[in-house]
Amino acid sequence: MFYQCQKCKRVWQHPIQKCPYCFLEVKPLRSNKIKVIGISKVGIPTFLHPKVPYFVLLLEDEKGNRWVQKSKREYKIGEQLKYEPRPDKKAVSIWRVKYDVLEAIEKVIELLGGIRIDQNSKILIVPTLVSPVHPHFAENTSPEVLEAVIKFLLQRGAKPENIKIGAQSFTEIPIEVSAQKSRLLEVCFRYKVVPLDLSKTKFILKKLNGFGFEISEEVFNHDFVINLPTLNLDLKLGVRGATENLTRLLKKESYFSLKYLYSEEKILENISSILPESLLNIADGISVQKTNKIAAFLGLIFGSFDPLNLDRVFAEVCMRKNLPEYLKKVRIDDILVVGREIEEVQYDIETS
Repeated sequence: MFYQCQKCKRVWQHPIQKCPYCFLEVKPLRSNKIKVIGISKVGIPTFLHPKVPYFVLLLEDEKGNRWVQKSKREYKIGEQLKYEPRPDKKAVSIWRVKYDVLEAIEKVIELLGGIRIDQNSKILIVPTLVSPVHPHFAENTSPEVLEAVIKFLLQRGAKPENIKIGAQSFTEIPIEVSAQKSRLLEVCFRYKVVPLDLSKTKFILKKLNGFGFEISEEVFNHDFVINLPTLNLDLKLGVRGATENLTRLLKKESYFSLKYLYSEEKILENISSILPESLLNIADGISVQKTNKIAAFLGLIFGSFDPLNLDRVFAEVCMRKNLPEYLKKVRIDDILVVGREIEEVQYDIETS
């Protein structure tokens, strides 16, 4: 995506807020037709790009804007570059964040077939909010990603008063403390959306395969639920991401009772089956916490209606070995990946 000043017509590839020459807000320029005008084949592996050969494409849109992009597929000069939406509930979309988080959010949702929102739509967003730490630790969903999702919803007609940001604390630390320290509360105030402590809501019992899940009633009182986890690596679970974040929708006492009776892996394997199929997972994979708790830059946004598939693709991207049984059951070859292919972004994040 490019950005243009409406007065002087200068164009930038990064999202500056105002033109430095005219001091006016810039407008996004969307590329509808993209063609390949140059190709370089790379045969020497590097630390961040170990799989060769790959191709570096010089691309041009219908407005004459140019940029480069990596691809594992070889294109021909003049060929059109297209990313077709695939409205498959099991698909996983991937997009790289180059400069603009909002653009990546738009792309991962568009590639999944999009969602229909109007001014009456009631939307619940569930970010990862587990500890009172600053955003650079990558422990919670970043405020930039939450802000981009809210902007996306508002641009498509949603009203701020119909958007709620739901979270709850599973520790002794009040959720308000974590919300303030992580700067997520600041985002809520800026866009006048409603922060919601899920522990203070009503819960309803849903039974499946011998499990009794007490789920917040708010999940079923909204037209859309957006699960907005941050993606992290974990020695026990393989990854802590979309599926693990769904446990924040459970009643705290119920969740710890289930953990006493069953393994955490069994809970994660079953929890998504009792939630609405319209639940959309948009995962923050820009900065990823490694197993040693040190954050590394990955620069990706993931999207899917299936949280287990999303977590499995993320594990594949990060080249995780020795996955737990609940993720091993999800065959990577059976998952449709749209947008950026796994081979294009894959490197061992644990050694980076």
